[in-house]
Amino acid sequence: MTGTISLVGTQALIRLEAVSKSFNVDGGRYDAVKHVSLAVQRGDIYGLIGKSGAGKSTLLRLINLLERPDAGTVHVDGVALTSLSKRDLRRARQSIGMIFQQFNLLQNLDVFENVAFPLRVHGGRGRATIEQRVAECLDIVGLQEKARVFPAQLSGGQKQRVAIARALASEPAVLLCDEPTSALDPETTRSVLAVLRDINRRLGVTIVIVTHELAVLRALCHHVGVLENGQLIEQAEISRNGVALQSALGRELVREAYHPYEEVA
Repeated sequence: MTGTISLVGTQALIRLEAVSKSFNVDGGRYDAVKHVSLAVQRGDIYGLIGKSGAGKSTLLRLINLLERPDAGTVHVDGVALTSLSKRDLRRARQSIGMIFQQFNLLQNLDVFENVAFPLRVHGGRGRATIEQRVAECLDIVGLQEKARVFPAQLSGGQKQRVAIARALASEPAVLLCDEPTSALDPETTRSVLAVLRDINRRLGVTIVIVTHELAVLRALCHHVGVLENGQLIEQAEISRNGVALQSALGRELVREAYHPYEEVA
């Protein structure tokens, strides 16, 4: 892709080595992530789960260096992002899309222009190329007919699908999803998860998703990492029969998940 750093390699697509991140909170130090190492294979859908404040969102943001680690290294397909200059990091980030809980759409732009926005910002593409790519992305998320509609006229699920289309515009190898369904009702959640699953299967995009809902993990993910107090305490594979977590926190989360999110008010 024009203007991007090639992220090609034979190892894990995402590799974090002993990353840590702390913040100053009320005059004291808060250790959000503590010496976490993990690997996510190409084509995987990897879920991060844990209670509020466990460090899930901070860890996700460390993958594309929206938060820079205090210690440790971050590699995306062999490229050490933590060693790049600011200019090269901006280029590398074009291969890492991000989806947020609150959509983060530009309210003064219609759907088409929201999806086109990253392509215009990065440059290097002509008008016809941008129009073709936006049409492709809207087709992937099933919103072709909403191209000239503004965000205020969309439902929550439609807004999130626009955000997914925008994240796909630069043809990323990775999608980072920070609680993408927590603001949605159960039926809309299922439709958004179906879109993410289709993107993974059809396009081979690797997905890392933060959630507090084990039901989301069971419906979407291949592997899961459990975070507690900033530490990765357990990792497991998710099969058709569910996930067998062994840690005390993991077992607690599984017990809580027996109450389906469809029933939560």
